[in-house]
Amino acid sequence: MTALRPAAVVTAALAGLTLSACGPAEVDTAPTPDAAAPSSAVADGTFTLYAGRDQELIDPLIEQFESDTGISVDVRYAGSTELAALLLEEDDATPADVFLSQDAGALGAVAKAGMFATLPESITQTVPAGFTSTDGSWVGVTGRARVIVYDSEQLSADEVPTAVAALTDPQWASQVGIPPTNASFQSFVTALRVLEGEDVARAWLEDMKASDAQVYAKNTPILEAANAGEIKLGLINHYYWYRMAAEVGAENMRAQLAFPEPGDAGSIVNVTGAGLLEGAADDADALQFIEYLVSESAQQYFVDTTYEYPLIDGVAAPEGLPALESLTNPELDLSDLDSLGETTALLVEVGLL
Repeated sequence: MTALRPAAVVTAALAGLTLSACGPAEVDTAPTPDAAAPSSAVADGTFTLYAGRDQELIDPLIEQFESDTGISVDVRYAGSTELAALLLEEDDATPADVFLSQDAGALGAVAKAGMFATLPESITQTVPAGFTSTDGSWVGVTGRARVIVYDSEQLSADEVPTAVAALTDPQWASQVGIPPTNASFQSFVTALRVLEGEDVARAWLEDMKASDAQVYAKNTPILEAANAGEIKLGLINHYYWYRMAAEVGAENMRAQLAFPEPGDAGSIVNVTGAGLLEGAADDADALQFIEYLVSESAQQYFVDTTYEYPLIDGVAAPEGLPALESLTNPELDLSDLDSLGETTALLVEVGLL
């Protein structure tokens, strides 16, 4: 494994994940998709997880896994980008066996450094193409759609833009909320760079800044501002609306959601996903946890708790969401969202970070 990752490559990739203007070097060292599951898997009843999702969300799931299997999980929590950078820095010395990321880009960066073992097809084939890796290096767990939230008392549904490019129109000046520091927003900007090119992404960000886009720290304040009539439009993930609706009642929600047209960079469905570190390729406990993440019980947990899209057959999405298949962007490989370093550098360049 070490031979696949020269130190210079790891250093460059790490720099990209820590906001350097230089993006992570891309080395095609991913495992072959037809590799078989470990034939000599062993279990010692414990493994180490790097978790890039909220502890409050993941802890109950892990407790259930431990209760069901008797396997003990040692968890380290931090942001997904931070953990990906740590993995690249630790290299072979990492104590991690599994990386659970909130973002496909962070998974892609680790995969391109050759740090993931190939998952067995019994796991990867549970998730449809477009929402998991193309090479078996990691598997998608849940989906989060990017949406436009709008104030339904100021706008009717047919007045809401269906493409992010329209948000720079002068009629929306000072009326659009964006969260430049948020990982999901940065993934959207990365998708815009990948799909439309660097110049288009830079021009869109410059136009948004020139039109006095309202900057928020997170998605939730944007939703709250739209729900209070303080802004007409905002860019968020779909499930924030569902969380608030569960608390106050959907009938009391002034803010409503619009899904950008399929294929638009603003319509991407990013995923939570998990990968098995190469050093844990023979760890049956670690592999069992990844299997658990794409089981019906775990998928239902995410649906009930976070209102995210399940990615396996047999588990229904939260009521009211469009079919996941209708949101797929065939032009985008989620692993290509790994160039977060270039995106953050661009946000700094245009003055939004």
